[in-house]
Amino acid sequence: MPDPHEQTPLDRPEGDPTPWPDLAEGDPFGPHNLPYGVFSLPASTDASPSPGASSDGRRVGVRLGGYVLDAGAVATALGSPYASLLARPTLNPLLAAGRTAWSDVRRALTAWVTVPSYRETVAPLLHPLSEVTLHLPFEVADYVDFYASEHHARNVGRMFRPDAEDSLTPNWKHLPIGYHGRSGTVVVSGTEVVRPQGQRKAPTDPAPVFGPSVKLDIEAEVGFVVGVPSAQGTAVPLGDFREHVFGLCLLNDWSARDLQAWEYVPLGPFLGKSFATSVAAWITPLDALDAARTAPPERTHPLLPYLDDSPGASNGPGGQEPGGYDLHISVAVNGRTVSEPPFATMYWTAAQQLAHLTVNGASLRTGDLYGSGTVSGPRPEQRGSLLELTWNGRDALELPDGPRTFLRDGDEVVLTAWAPGPDGVRVGLGEVRGRIVAGG
Repeated sequence: MPDPHEQTPLDRPEGDPTPWPDLAEGDPFGPHNLPYGVFSLPASTDASPSPGASSDGRRVGVRLGGYVLDAGAVATALGSPYASLLARPTLNPLLAAGRTAWSDVRRALTAWVTVPSYRETVAPLLHPLSEVTLHLPFEVADYVDFYASEHHARNVGRMFRPDAEDSLTPNWKHLPIGYHGRSGTVVVSGTEVVRPQGQRKAPTDPAPVFGPSVKLDIEAEVGFVVGVPSAQGTAVPLGDFREHVFGLCLLNDWSARDLQAWEYVPLGPFLGKSFATSVAAWITPLDALDAARTAPPERTHPLLPYLDDSPGASNGPGGQEPGGYDLHISVAVNGRTVSEPPFATMYWTAAQQLAHLTVNGASLRTGDLYGSGTVSGPRPEQRGSLLELTWNGRDALELPDGPRTFLRDGDEVVLTAWAPGPDGVRVGLGEVRGRIVAGG
């Protein structure tokens, strides 16, 4: 059996002198993956910017191992009919182009990085990741966040409604609960997160006080990126999920639990959530995740027809595809893994969330982003938030630099993930990294 860590050339013919990246066998960012992002090069080295790059040099890239390919430049050089979609400073034109274009572009990119006859054109347009700056990959239109993990919802219910007969609210098994967030504060991985300020009031305090949050938390989530819009007044059925959603990415829904607790009754999250939401710099197309499709957990309550994904239900073409994704997420704080939430346990699927958020006639726009909600599994080490991991501050986490209940200034949180891919290889998801800094 070959050594999975051995560096082997990528389809390089014997004697071919053209420089080409060496990929380890089974590299999770190999040609089977090819996630999309937006990058720029240092001005001093950007001698021939991509024809569609912005004034600050941003252009669409595709990740290949430890490199990024200037997708617009190679498409232009090869006379591709899709150069107009790739030679841009944002992914939005490609997102809006639709599923046929997504599949065609993906096939072309796969050929460009695997077929030897393209190597002379492609090789000079591959840049080491260490030499580029990554940017928010798409212009975010609207942002919606859900609450789709039964394990997370039950943990929260047990903490804050300990005397309730059921830890879930009465509506939870009937519809995907969500809230409308703030798209303008969605930031790319690596952006520092300023500790938010606001009102907070403990149950025993006589009056609220103002100041920095003292219960700053994370939520390990998966974000879904909408490409094709829909008309206002028209619902999107379950079976049309892949006609509208381009891909997914890791997402960290930073949460100020003390601000949230004081403000959320009766209208829900506001300042406790809106200060920052971090997303990966790389969007993994759904076409790269076919091997990761999986059935969601068994439904315990009958669903209304527009949400019904049970065997035999009809919700349009594709309505019977497995609705879940088998994504394996890891959460690290200051370099130590503190949780490994399994996305396959999520009760509500991304297709059901899309159907629900449009069922009232709300329209989709290119660049819409919706989050899955905190991903938590059945075991304590699978909880996707510090709120759950520390049981609202009761049980501290032991880290190399001391115990934690909630985040301190200087703490860095990193989300990583992988999914099963074709022939047993893993598909890597781009990381989400964020460090907490003190507010003004």
